[in-house]
Amino acid sequence: MRYWSAKCAPISCIATSHVGGGKVPDAKTMGRWGMAVEPQVLERIHARIVTIARERGVVAGRRMRVDTTVVETNIHYPTDSSLLGDGVKVLTRTMKKITKIAGAAGTELRDRSRSVQLKLLEIARAARAKGGQSQEKLKSAYSKLLHATSRVVGQAKRFAEEIAAGVKQSRFLLKQMALEGLREELETMVPLVKQVTKQTRARIFRGDTRTPGKILSLFEPSTELIRKGKAAKPNEFGKMVKLQEAENQIVVDYVVYAQRPNDADLLIPAIETHRAKLGRTPYLVAADAGFYSAKNEATAKAKGVKRVCIPNRSTKSKERRREQKKRWFRNGQKWRTGCEGRISVVKRRHGLNRCRYRGEVGMQRWVGLGVIADNLVNIGRALQKQAPQ
Repeated sequence: MRYWSAKCAPISCIATSHVGGGKVPDAKTMGRWGMAVEPQVLERIHARIVTIARERGVVAGRRMRVDTTVVETNIHYPTDSSLLGDGVKVLTRTMKKITKIAGAAGTELRDRSRSVQLKLLEIARAARAKGGQSQEKLKSAYSKLLHATSRVVGQAKRFAEEIAAGVKQSRFLLKQMALEGLREELETMVPLVKQVTKQTRARIFRGDTRTPGKILSLFEPSTELIRKGKAAKPNEFGKMVKLQEAENQIVVDYVVYAQRPNDADLLIPAIETHRAKLGRTPYLVAADAGFYSAKNEATAKAKGVKRVCIPNRSTKSKERRREQKKRWFRNGQKWRTGCEGRISVVKRRHGLNRCRYRGEVGMQRWVGLGVIADNLVNIGRALQKQAPQ
């Protein structure tokens, strides 16, 4: 979400706008407040906003449209070499902090950062080169980088073991607590870096690109590679999010999925959620072709949906093609395209193109804040239209 900083606001606006009886908080303060709110609390706030919209007549629940999008995590484009470089950088930095606290006791730190950086440059040059020899150079450079990374990982494991055994320690309580925290960082990062080395060896030397538990970022290990068929952006790195709307562009429900689901599996649960939140089954349900299946259509009609406006692109049935050319179907699909506009707006205006918080909880919080902000804007516009002129 974008916050208006009080430092940049006109004095008259600051004087007249109050939050809790005080002046408008600074943008950093607003950001900290956002970090303090758990995703479960945001879900309850969102549910309350939808209830208010229903009570005020902004949303009636006669129509429902649903679509999915990708909210990207805040990572750089992942390559095997850059991930290995990140791992070496983080482990070396952590071991330097340990050495600064514990001194020269135990294993001596050997800094391989410079040699690893040179190997990364060698890989970049080999990757840009053309010809049969470039592939051999690339494999040779990766072999050296993997060897150096393995040495750093082994050193990090020894550092963690020596802190646990009391070899590396401090006489001061606070510094000892800092050492324990750094040990936990090493124990968290070492398995991730080992997984990166495993998937790199599999891809470079065996041509296997589907390693189980593949990691795309050491800092956001839950990031998924998602392909939605976009020509301009074939690969997106983040989490799949479902946005479900009713009238007046009100988002009735949103979900951040831990693992990407099949769109067709989301339709019936979306109808049930619509009924639970708005107290009625929608008369019309619209979605894109990814949500279509004969079972979904039959189940939706059995639940009371009169107009299931979901195209079947692969049908060979003339009757089905005639059905999809009827006026109500074409009008329903025109209304469905508004979902694309809603996704564009929440990404552009409320920052859902890229999550600035970290971790899965941060992703849920970021999406929740963006959806709530967008609903408040649309409810305000709808109420303004309803007000007598």
